[in-house]
Amino acid sequence: RGLRRDASPARDLWPQLAARLAQAPQEAPAPPRSARWMPALAASLVLAVGLAWHLRPTPANDPSARLIQREAQAMTREYSAALFELERSAPPPAASPVTPALRDLDRSAEQIRTALARDPGARFLLERLRRTYAQRLALTQRAALT
Repeated sequence: RGLRRDASPARDLWPQLAARLAQAPQEAPAPPRSARWMPALAASLVLAVGLAWHLRPTPANDPSARLIQREAQAMTREYSAALFELERSAPPPAASPVTPALRDLDRSAEQIRTALARDPGARFLLERLRRTYAQRLALTQRAALT
């Protein structure tokens, strides 16, 4: 009951609107002078962006990308050595319930390394690789202790 109720207008507004539309000029006004330059301005902006995109530095020449690649390679070597030591000291049983999870983590690490090869400057991938290696080592250690 407290909702608003629609009310019809007191008189028909359409005849006045139709008369005003009939009196309005049918031709569009000429665009302002500045609007005539808009297509040329837009084209030059697109050209500038395209040129900047084409001339951007390649990731292979980027020093930070090379540093990230070296960090990833060093991390992989350290991970492999730690995993070798863990498995040598206490090899996990072949039918361990964590074996599928270990395979998934290995597959994830491989995918991350592949993504790093495609985008060498992606720092977030390096962090993701570190976390994946840490999870894999922790799970291997837990499986070896049980």
